[in-house]
Amino acid sequence: MGGSVVLVLAAAVFLGAACGATPASSKGITPAPGQPSGEFSTESEFNFPAGQAPPKPKIDYAFDQKKAWDHLIKQCDFGPRVPGTEQHKKCRDFIQDELKKSCGNVRLQELTHKWSEDGKTYTMWNILGEQNWKDAKVRVVLLAHWDTRPHAPYDAVEANQKKPILGANDGASGVAVLLELARAMKDRLPKDLGVLFLMTDGEDLGPELEEMFIGAKYFAKNLPNPKPHYGILLDMIGDRDLAVPVEPNSYNNATDLVQTFYRVVRNAGFSAAFPSRWGPTIEDDHLPLIEAGVPTMDLIDFDYGPNHSWWHSTADTPDKCSANSLGTIGKALETWLLQSPVWKRASW
Repeated sequence: MGGSVVLVLAAAVFLGAACGATPASSKGITPAPGQPSGEFSTESEFNFPAGQAPPKPKIDYAFDQKKAWDHLIKQCDFGPRVPGTEQHKKCRDFIQDELKKSCGNVRLQELTHKWSEDGKTYTMWNILGEQNWKDAKVRVVLLAHWDTRPHAPYDAVEANQKKPILGANDGASGVAVLLELARAMKDRLPKDLGVLFLMTDGEDLGPELEEMFIGAKYFAKNLPNPKPHYGILLDMIGDRDLAVPVEPNSYNNATDLVQTFYRVVRNAGFSAAFPSRWGPTIEDDHLPLIEAGVPTMDLIDFDYGPNHSWWHSTADTPDKCSANSLGTIGKALETWLLQSPVWKRASW
C-alpha cells in the first residue's frame, strides 16, 4: 500500500509537469507545482526491509576526490565552456585526453545546431569512452554534460545576466566525477559489466527547452551497437551542501533501477547524501535516453545556494562546491558498479 502511494504521488508530479506546468526557468530542471515533499511513505521503498539487507560492502575505494576536484578546477580554469568558443574546444580536448588514459574506443560524436539566438550554426561534440563494452552482458552509460550556459539569467546583478556562467557545479562537477571514476574503475569492473562514459554537449544552450539536451538527443538517436541497457546521469552534484533526493521522472521511468540504487548506496553508508524523499521533477539529459528505450536515472542536487540563487548565475564557482561531495558521489557509484551480482532486469 505504501509503495502504491509513492508511485501515485510521483506519477501525479510527472503528469503535472507534462501537462503544462510552468517551468521555474528555461534550463528545464524545474520544481513542478504540487511537488510532494518529505520522506517517503514507506522506508522499505528505498531501504532494504528489516532483516533483508546484505552486509555492508567492504570496498577498498579507488576513487580519489582530490583528483576529481582537480578535474573540476581544470575545467573552470578554461573559463565558460560555451559552444563556439576557444574555451569550449580546449575543454573538449582535455576531456578526450583524460578519457584516453582509462578507456578504449574514445571518440567524438560531432553534431551541429543552428542557434535561434543569433542564427549561427555551431559545432558541438559528445565525448565517449568505453570500458569492457563489447564483451559485457550488462551495459550502463554514465553521463554528464560538459558545456555551460551562455547567459546567467538568474544572477542577482542585472548587469551580469547576459554573461556566461562558469558552471563549476552545473557542468564541471559531473564531468569531474566521471573522469576520476573512469580512472578508478580501469581493469576493476565485474566481467559481466560494461561502462560507456558519455560527456554530452549542448545540454544548457537554451534559452528555451527546445534548444537544450542537444547532445543527449543526438546520442539517443544514434545509439551505439551494442546499446546500453540503462543509464545514470550526473548533474549539479558538486554542491558543498550535498543532498540528492529521488527525482520523480527517473522513478516513473526506471522504478526498479532507482529503488535498487538508493537501497544499495544507502546500505553502504551514503544515506545522508541520498535521502529517501522526493526532489523536484527534472527535465534533463535523461529524458531523451528514456524516450529511446534506455531507462535512465538522474542524480541531481537542485537545491543550490540560498533560495537557489547560485544556479544559472555568475555565482556558480568552485567555492560553492566541495571535493567531499565529489568523493561521495564517486564512491557511491563505485559501490554500485562493483556490486555482485551485477544489477540487471530479469528481461535482459
